Amino acid sequence: MTQDLNTLLTALYVKIDDELGGPRWMGRPPVLTDSELVCVAVAQSMLGFTSKAHWLRYARKHLRDLFPYLSQQSGYNKRLRAALGLIKRVIRMLAKSSDFWLDDCWIVDSTPIPCGMSRPTVKRSNLAGWAGYGYCASHSRFYWGLKLYLVCTPAGMPILWALADPKIGEREVLAALLEVEAGVAAEHDGILLICDKGFAGKDFETLLGEYGIRMLRPSRKDEKARYGEPMLKKVRQLIESVNDTLKGQLNLEDHGGRSFEGVAVRVAQRVLTMATAIWHNNATNAPITRSLIAYDH
Repeated sequence: MTQDLNTLLTALYVKIDDELGGPRWMGRPPVLTDSELVCVAVAQSMLGFTSKAHWLRYARKHLRDLFPYLSQQSGYNKRLRAALGLIKRVIRMLAKSSDFWLDDCWIVDSTPIPCGMSRPTVKRSNLAGWAGYGYCASHSRFYWGLKLYLVCTPAGMPILWALADPKIGEREVLAALLEVEAGVAAEHDGILLICDKGFAGKDFETLLGEYGIRMLRPSRKDEKARYGEPMLKKVRQLIESVNDTLKGQLNLEDHGGRSFEGVAVRVAQRVLTMATAIWHNNATNAPITRSLIAYDH
C-alpha cells in the first residue's frame, strides 16, 4: 500500500465494511453508507476543514471519484451526530488492529477543549451544565469548556478517552473511565501508566493496582524522588506531541460544536483521524507512525 489520502480512505472503508458491517438503519438504507460517512468525516478532519459548508463544496468538486453522493449540510450534520457510537467503535477497532494494542505502556493526560469565549455565549449555550470554567496551566489562561482525557500508547494510538467538566478532578475522571472500560485493562498484563502530578494520591494508586496498573509520575515537593523519575522528561514530550497533533494539525480547539452531541462527535472525529493515520502508517511500515503529511493535501 502507498501513503496518500485516497489509499488511506480506501483502506479505512474496506476495514469498516469488513469488520463492522451491517447497516444501523431500519427500512430503506441511506445513499451514503455508514462506512462512507466515517471516511468523509476522516477526510474532512485530515484536510483541515472546520466549516462543513466549505468542506462539502470542496468534496463535491475534488473528491467526486471517492464519494459520488454527499448529503446536504443539514443532512451531513444529522448523520454525523448520530454516528458518535459508530466512530467510537471504529477507533477501538483500529487500535485493536494495530501492533500498539499490545503495548503495556500507557500515557494519560488532559487538554482543554474551549467551547465559548464570551460571557453571553456561556449564559445561553446549550452546553451549560456539562461544560464549565477551568484553568490551563500550560498557557496560563482560564477558559470555558471541557477537558479531553486521553489514554494512549507512546506512539499516540488512542486506548481510552473521555470528555469531562474541567472542575472534576483528574483522578475522579480516570477512575470512572477505567470503571466503564474495565475490560480493556483486563486484556493487558502489567500496564505501566505514565502521568503527571495531578493524578497523585495513595488511594488512587491503590485503585490502579486493583486493575493491575502501576503508576509512574513525577514526585511532589513533599515526597521523596520516585522510581524511574529521570526518564519522565522524555516521555512527557510524547504526550505533548500527541496533543499538538490534535490541536495543531487537526484543529481540535476549532471544533465549532454548540451542543452536547456536536462537541462530542467533533472531538471523536479528530481522535478517529489520528487513530486512522497511525493505523495506516503502521500497516505500511512508515518511518513515523503519527505523521499526517502524506494525507493532509
